[in-house]
Amino acid sequence: MFRNVLRSVIPNAPNLRHICLQTGGKHYVGPFECIGKIPSHDPPFTEDLPRLNVPLFYYNQEDILFEEVDKRRGLTWSIHRPSGIFGFSPYSLMNIIGILCEIWAAVAPNARNEAFNCTNGDVFKWKHLWKVLAEQFEIENYGFGEEMGCERMRLEEVMKGKESVWEEIVRENQLQPTKLNEVAVWSYADVVLNIGAGYFVSMNKSKEHGFLGFRNSKNSFITWINRLKSHRIMP
Repeated sequence: MFRNVLRSVIPNAPNLRHICLQTGGKHYVGPFECIGKIPSHDPPFTEDLPRLNVPLFYYNQEDILFEEVDKRRGLTWSIHRPSGIFGFSPYSLMNIIGILCEIWAAVAPNARNEAFNCTNGDVFKWKHLWKVLAEQFEIENYGFGEEMGCERMRLEEVMKGKESVWEEIVRENQLQPTKLNEVAVWSYADVVLNIGAGYFVSMNKSKEHGFLGFRNSKNSFITWINRLKSHRIMP
């Protein structure tokens, strides 16, 4: 599909100068089903790390981009690898910040034909945001264990059969009429929260190339929780 789009757009868009491809953090850890089962890189992850020896459609997308862009002189590209993306949309797999990296890479000459990590630029641990989450929803903080070997509950299992509970929450709080599977994908949340080796990416390359954007992850977390509430997605 990606190749078909490029082959349709590139020859018919004479003013096209730059193509941004957004992939993601699986570039460094592999597909969800392989995380923890294959040797992975030691964090922090940098853009120059070699690909993992495992099939991943991100790698295929990059190769297609390189091949198709190379057919037209003067056309440039950039690849952006975000980590968790805070926000909300129905049926979104990764409902976990709008980033301006793509715009910057498209207009900054020294950012052309490069891959960049995309994060807020700070470092956080989920156990710290877990406390913030509890405070924002005024519930008891049961903690979030990060110790090696710590057995955590699986949200995919915990949330099975809870559709009627969510319907009641929606009704009692006059929320937007959504179903439980529209507001979260619990299997993805389990993967994100249970990467044992830790997940840290470096933003040094972006800074060295001139992108100095920064966001405080804790404040972003709170901002998006408030937006979810104001749009009546969450109580």
